[in-house]
Amino acid sequence: MKKFLLSLVVCLASVFSMSAQSSSTKLYDEQINITTQIDNAVRDAKKAGKYVVCQVGGNWCIWCTRFAEFIAKDAEIAKVVKDNFVYIHVNYDRKNPDLKAMKRLENPGRFGFPSLVVLNSEGKVIHIQDSGLLESGQGYDQKKVLNFFSKWTPKAVTTLK
Repeated sequence: MKKFLLSLVVCLASVFSMSAQSSSTKLYDEQINITTQIDNAVRDAKKAGKYVVCQVGGNWCIWCTRFAEFIAKDAEIAKVVKDNFVYIHVNYDRKNPDLKAMKRLENPGRFGFPSLVVLNSEGKVIHIQDSGLLESGQGYDQKKVLNFFSKWTPKAVTTLK
């Protein structure tokens, strides 16, 4: 019984620690107008010959934080993202979601959070990725994530085979 209680305390402590860490890291701007954010990203992507990736989620989502940290820390993935995408964090307010913006992104929340929405340089949704399919254990799988980003680059999408 003592081992069980100790395990429970350690588990709860790690959950609270992760929650505290994620709340201090603000990936998502909760005040920004999402439509303007997306419009600006599409404009920048078009100028640069890139696509847009919208990571839809919120500061309340530990998996959103994990994904952002994972792609930033992996040099190979970070390079593919930097070279091919304008990457934005689109805030999903669970209490008051921006329904117009979510409709524009084709309701990505149906896949859970974070959802990754790929927009072409015209702002059209070309893919929505369920990030759960990129997971491995309590994190993300490098090969799966790299494969996802590599298959949705402008070159990969527009190259005929």
